[in-house]
Amino acid sequence: MKKWILVTFTLMMMAFLVACGAAEEATEENTAGAETEEKETMTVTHELGETTFAKNPEKVVVFDFGILDSMDKLGVEAVAGVPQGNIPTYLEKYEDTKYENVGTLKEADFEAIHALEPDLIIISGRQASMYEEFSEIAPTVHMGVDTTKYMESFTKNMNTLGEIFGEEEQVKEELASIEAQIEELKSNVSSSEEKALIVLANEGKVSAYGAASRFGMIHDVFGVKQADEGIEASTHGQSISFEYILDTNPDVMFVVDRNAAVGNDASAKESLENELVQKTTAYQNDKIIYLDPDYWYLSGGGLESVSQMVTGIQSAFE
Repeated sequence: MKKWILVTFTLMMMAFLVACGAAEEATEENTAGAETEEKETMTVTHELGETTFAKNPEKVVVFDFGILDSMDKLGVEAVAGVPQGNIPTYLEKYEDTKYENVGTLKEADFEAIHALEPDLIIISGRQASMYEEFSEIAPTVHMGVDTTKYMESFTKNMNTLGEIFGEEEQVKEELASIEAQIEELKSNVSSSEEKALIVLANEGKVSAYGAASRFGMIHDVFGVKQADEGIEASTHGQSISFEYILDTNPDVMFVVDRNAAVGNDASAKESLENELVQKTTAYQNDKIIYLDPDYWYLSGGGLESVSQMVTGIQSAFE
């Protein structure tokens, strides 16, 4: 009898151990599968090269406010560090101490970035010359907007961002909404004969921008006619005088106030709306439009900023 009990007990223990082994093996397989999913990678080809990194990065350093704007719009909470100087007002929550200050748009704090051990760094034009230094710390992607083909590069950036964070559908919806805004604006613009001049005001100095320039989407994308089709295309604009503004005599003048963007006290309105400018059709018809510098100077190329940029131009043609 005792022998029978011993045999039965032994068989039960063997069955138990086999079951435990199977459960442990299944657990290991599930864990391995989860790790494989977490480590899924993607490769992005961009202006400065080709970068491979893990999808859904948990710690991202963002040097482009348009990308930061878009991540915020998409509800992505992976931002670990940003350059906290001159952050646009509507993104001021990123001035909080829970986000690492990684320098300025033109001077990165590489020590702070290295300490963060980020999974991904996103940069744009102002940081392009530092690409190699960034890449030594973490995978780095350049996601600046090409102003000569604004909507094409903006759309590509947004689709890439959606793929990185698994938000493809929301990006698709946001882009469709912006496209609808643009079509409505273009419809209004097409029925107007008004010609516009785009200027950047900076501490009493004025520069003009035309098609294919930094603010050229007003002409290239929205279809607004140019008051002067001979303006040279450049990032910094063509230096002009107030006499030039009077001679050009635009029906509409769009003004980007750099002073306001960087926190200077000087007002563009005070220096710009002088006796000469007051003789223009734009001034006399109350068509000098001061564009929001947060969107136009600091954070263009974002899902929120581009939408607001369209709205700002729309106000001149309603």
